[in-house]
Amino acid sequence: MPALAEIIAALEDAYPPELAESWDAVGLVCGDPADEVRRVLVCVDPVAETVDEAIELGVQLIVAHHPLLLRGVHGVPADTPKGGLVHRLIRAGVALYCAHTNADSADPGVSDALAEAIGLRVLRPLDPKGERTGIGRIGELPEPESFAVFVQRVAEALPETEPGVLGAGDPDRPIRTVAVSGGAGDGYLATATEAGVDAYVTADLRHHPAGEHLAAGGPALVGLTHWASEWPWCEQASAVLRRAFAGNVDTHVSTRRTDPWTIRTSRERNQ
Repeated sequence: MPALAEIIAALEDAYPPELAESWDAVGLVCGDPADEVRRVLVCVDPVAETVDEAIELGVQLIVAHHPLLLRGVHGVPADTPKGGLVHRLIRAGVALYCAHTNADSADPGVSDALAEAIGLRVLRPLDPKGERTGIGRIGELPEPESFAVFVQRVAEALPETEPGVLGAGDPDRPIRTVAVSGGAGDGYLATATEAGVDAYVTADLRHHPAGEHLAAGGPALVGLTHWASEWPWCEQASAVLRRAFAGNVDTHVSTRRTDPWTIRTSRERNQ
C-alpha cells in the first residue's frame, strides 16, 4: 500500500500548491505522512457529514476541496465545530488533505470538470495564470442552443440541490461560447464580458453585481450553488489517484450532499 506521502505527491503533481492564492490554506491538515493508505474519500466539504461517511467507509484519507482551517487558529479544542472534526479524524485514523485554489487553477482543474459535465469543449482559462492554468474556463458547445435549453442542460448535468439552477437573460438568446467558474465567481463578471462569451456559469452570484452586469449588456448568467458547481471535481481528483495507484488504492466520491440549503418553498406551494 502507498504511504500518505506518496498520495500527497500524486495530488500535488496534479494540483501544484504553488498555484494556490496567497490567502489560501492547502495541503495536509492532519495525518502521518508515513501511514499507509488503502482507501480514500474525495469530497467538496470537510464537514460532519463527510467525516461520518469516511469513518463508515473505513478510509484512511479524505481529500477535500475546501480547507477546514482557512483562517488562522490558535487551537482546535474538541468542543468547537472544527476542532471536534479534527479530533474525530485523528481518533479514527483518517488524514485530511485539502486542494483548494490550486485545484481551481490547475490544468485540468475544478472548472475543467464543470465544463466537461456541461458538455463544453474547453478553449482557454477565463483568468489565466499561464497558457493552460488559471481561474475559470472558456469553452464552447457543439452547436448553438437557446439560453432556456442551455440552463436546462446545466441543471441536468449537475447534482440536484434545493435552490436548483437559475438563469438570468433572454430565454431565446443563442448560446455557443460559455465561461464557467466553479465556486463563487461574480468577481469575474467583467472578465467574462471582456471575453465576449454568450453565457457565464458560476456560483454565489449576488443581486447587485448580477443586475448591473446584465444592464450593461454582459453575457447571460447561470447561477448555481457553490457545492454543486464544484462537485464534478471530486471524480476528477478520484481519477488522479486511480491512475497513479491502480489496484492499490480504493477511491470513493462522496455521495453526501453538503450544500447548506435544505428547504425550498414559495407562496404557491403553501396555498
